[in-house]
Amino acid sequence: MDTKKWEALLTAVELGSFTKAAERLGYTQSGLTHMMHALEKEVGLSLLVRDRYGVRLTPAGERLLPAIREFQQAGKRLENQVLQVGSMKKESIRVAAYSSICVHWLPSIVSAFRRDHPDISVDIRMGTVDEMYTWLQEDKVDLSFVSHQPREGFDWVPLWDDPLLAILPPDYPIGSQAAFPVREFSGREFLMPSQGFDYDILPIFRAAGVSPDVRDTSVDDATVISMVELGLGFSILSELILQGRQDNIIARPLDVGAHRSLGITLLSLEQATPITLELIEYSKAVVKRIHGGKSRQKQEKAEKREKRE
Repeated sequence: MDTKKWEALLTAVELGSFTKAAERLGYTQSGLTHMMHALEKEVGLSLLVRDRYGVRLTPAGERLLPAIREFQQAGKRLENQVLQVGSMKKESIRVAAYSSICVHWLPSIVSAFRRDHPDISVDIRMGTVDEMYTWLQEDKVDLSFVSHQPREGFDWVPLWDDPLLAILPPDYPIGSQAAFPVREFSGREFLMPSQGFDYDILPIFRAAGVSPDVRDTSVDDATVISMVELGLGFSILSELILQGRQDNIIARPLDVGAHRSLGITLLSLEQATPITLELIEYSKAVVKRIHGGKSRQKQEKAEKREKRE
């Protein structure tokens, strides 16, 4: 059945006039009349009465009215879905992220997403915290994978708390200490990583009343690690950045249990496209799988150590 015919019937009944209905819908009056005759012939029932009082439904039309409205609503939902699916074929999602997230998370996220949406491209660029928030405001990216910052005008989706670790030269006498006291940074040469890490690190120093000799750097994380390895200073990096690396350094959790909250920020969850929201859901699932599995492995290792002891 043609939903346009039923729409015309409902409009004629609402306005009580074929003339007014034809004007609203963009038909000629004779064209609308012909359409209604064709509809009645198609269903085999008389649906409309047209007299000096205007246009109204017949008793049969009244009985069918709830089903007609339901059919119209279903047709509109179908049309919207068709439009969405059609637009998705041409759509791309623009993503910005830290380099560590590009290495450890995005390949798995994009791979899972593209398996189900092969026609949608995911464009990725790396940047600093400030760059990624600016790109969102300038509509250069749709979402950014960053550490959480208290900035207004953005929505936030948390994914994982990434532990922050003290990065020490290989000859530092830490002994069997499981955690590095933040107070020991005081007065030491501290290599501040790039990519906006100061937003995550400086609050730790302020809270502890610690004043290191901070040296800002404009180098990547690997270079900071190499500088620490050669005894040129201390630093703080995250567990995700160090994942899979085999550097000759000492990495210890901070005694204050600090972390950076990693997640997705965007201008508005409410106004995001359906496919962008879907990518967010894939991201949640993949990060949970990656770090959930990691947590289980740590727990299993701890249980094995307890049994040996």
